Amino acid sequence: VPAAWQRPYLNIFKHFRVEEWKRSAKEGDVAALTDTRLKGTIYRIRGSNPASSYLQLPRAGTQSLGLTGRYLYLLFRPLPRKHFLVHLDVTTEDNQVVRISFSNLFKEFKSTATWLQFPFVCGAASEGTARRGATGAAPADVRWTCLVLDLPSVLALYLSRRYSHLRGVKLCCNLLVKNLCTSDLLFEPGVTLSEARLADLSSRGVAPMPRELAFPVPKGEKWHDLYDYIRFPSEGSKVPCDCIRKSFPSPVAGDQVLEEPGRPLTQPVTLSRAVCDRLSLVHHITSPKAVSAPW
Repeated sequence: VPAAWQRPYLNIFKHFRVEEWKRSAKEGDVAALTDTRLKGTIYRIRGSNPASSYLQLPRAGTQSLGLTGRYLYLLFRPLPRKHFLVHLDVTTEDNQVVRISFSNLFKEFKSTATWLQFPFVCGAASEGTARRGATGAAPADVRWTCLVLDLPSVLALYLSRRYSHLRGVKLCCNLLVKNLCTSDLLFEPGVTLSEARLADLSSRGVAPMPRELAFPVPKGEKWHDLYDYIRFPSEGSKVPCDCIRKSFPSPVAGDQVLEEPGRPLTQPVTLSRAVCDRLSLVHHITSPKAVSAPW
């Protein structure tokens, strides 16, 4: 269970004051920019070599973030027509450090006792390429993405290890990054606070996306029409997948619950079809035009 200072979520960039570069490190072409569409600061990491351009937390490799939240949220956009790379160092309950890497450079999944490498399929308005599972440079129309990594389940599924905490993060070129966050809550984009209350999502460990972590949605638009949402491992799956990719169509999970061996969950971590139906009903009740739920 996360310490009190990590609940209900921890905004990593804000907490560690990334912009001051005292508790974080940068190398190469890393710049803080103001994004008018996202209405805030983003970080652009670009370069020809992942080893030469990156943003790293914590600053020293001998230190640890010590973040225990189950889910890691990365709000990012791959640079169009480029390859990117992300490294996550996590610590198991028996103090083994495991590196989890994902990139659209990787052609296939590779695994050792201390390193998991996942190909990342960039989503875009053109879904055909992602359906075929083709990795490669990000397409020109690649979207901003909310990637949700269930770290205990990744370790349990792929290495049969038990998760302790997130030790470090290294964001390599070529990326735009809005934020990083850890939490034990499953944040669902495109759902308002009132809808969540009416559907009683809190009883299932699900909550609306906090404002400071959310992508803006113009009036009359829908979140899922503008951005990509990827959960990994995918909802309800107990079969390891060999790449990180968006589900098509947008997932509506069943009532299955993914449990880590030796660490049973007390709350479901997927939205059931029944909950989605209730959300759909909420939309009909609260919307003057009876808009259906955003799935």
